[in-house]
Parts: sequence; C-alpha cells; structure tokens
Amino acid sequence: MFWDPMYFVVIGPALLLSLWAQFRVKSAYAAAQQIPAPLSGAAAARHVLDSAGLSNVAIEQVGGFLSDHYDPREKVLRLSPEVYSNRSLAAVGIAAHEAGHAIQDAHGYAPLVVRNAAVPLAGFGSNLGIILAIIGAVVAMKPLVWAGIILFAAVVFFQLVNLPVEFNASNRARAQLVGLGIVGREEMVYVNNVLNAAALTYVAATLQAILTLLYLIMRFGNSSRD
Repeated sequence: MFWDPMYFVVIGPALLLSLWAQFRVKSAYAAAQQIPAPLSGAAAARHVLDSAGLSNVAIEQVGGFLSDHYDPREKVLRLSPEVYSNRSLAAVGIAAHEAGHAIQDAHGYAPLVVRNAAVPLAGFGSNLGIILAIIGAVVAMKPLVWAGIILFAAVVFFQLVNLPVEFNASNRARAQLVGLGIVGREEMVYVNNVLNAAALTYVAATLQAILTLLYLIMRFGNSSRD
C-alpha cells in the first residue's frame, strides 16, 4: 500500500500535522531548555514522586534523545541524558510528565490500565494487520482481508486510549510543578509550550492511525481481488 499514491492522499493531513508537531516540539524544547530551573529533571521527578508517596519508584538514566518513559512493569522512571541531569524548564517539564504516568499507575487510572493491556495487541496489529489485508486482497480471501483490518483497528483503539493518558499526565505535571514550587506560574508558559507540543504529536499519531484504517477499508474492504 505504501506505493499507492492514494494512501498518501488519505493520510496527507496526518503527515502534515506530524511535521508541524515535530517542529513545535523542537522549537518549544529549545526555548524552554534555555530557561534555568532550580532542580534537574531527575531531582524534580524525585520530588514529584516522593510527594505522591511513590518513593518505591526508581529513576534511571537511559540513552537516546528524549527517550524518556515510565515502565509500569519495573516501576522505573527512565530519563534521557538531556532530561536527567539538565536544570532547565524543558527538563523538569518532561520529567514531571513521566512522573505523572507513575502517579496514574499507582492510582489505577483506568485509561492507563486499558492502554497497557492493549500494547501487545497494538504492536502485533500495526504491521501484521496491513500485511493480512494486502494478502487477503491478492488471494481473494475476504475473511483474511477483514481479519487484517480488524487487527489494525487495535492500533486505532490504542491510540485513542493513549490520548487521555498523555493529556492527564501533562495536567498532573503542571499541577505538581506549581504546587511544589518547582516552577513559578510565570515560567509555566515555557513548560506548557513543551507539553502542548508533545501532545500534538500524539494527536497526529492518532489521526494517522484512523486515516490508515479508513484507507484499508476503502482500498481492500470492498474488493475480493486487487
């Protein structure tokens, strides 16, 4: 399907939004990185976690550029070098966002529970669903086509559930940063720019998944052989 011009026509809006989101992330991050913060990203995350009674959640440094994430299985917050040791508003904003995921996990935040449960199926369906739909169309097997489409629908479901998870983590980060006095209200504009730009990337990914599913249905769902 990736050689089909119609595919790029269908997902064109998502691709444009993704490019815009990446630009926003880079520019917002660069601006916020220039504004000093009283704590490093790791120290800010530790403060947020401890204030929420999560002293059991460890914080580790991992390689990669902005590879920050929370591992719910290991109960570990993993921060990239740029965030872990950097004392900037960009670093504390990103670190607090990831700490927000740990707080969600501790409180049994329902969308996070659903998202974590959907991860294996979404990862399985992202590529296999497309492959099955194409093979099913080639060999004229409607059940195989729809099996692929339904499998890829799991990716759309994951992305849709992921949106409230990410938005909520950012809201928790904002509240914690201000409430704990890590970032002043006047300086929160820089943190908000970073978090809002990051949120836009999730919106773009969700839109691309939805439009890809629409393409699969239009392209393969109504024909037995292509």
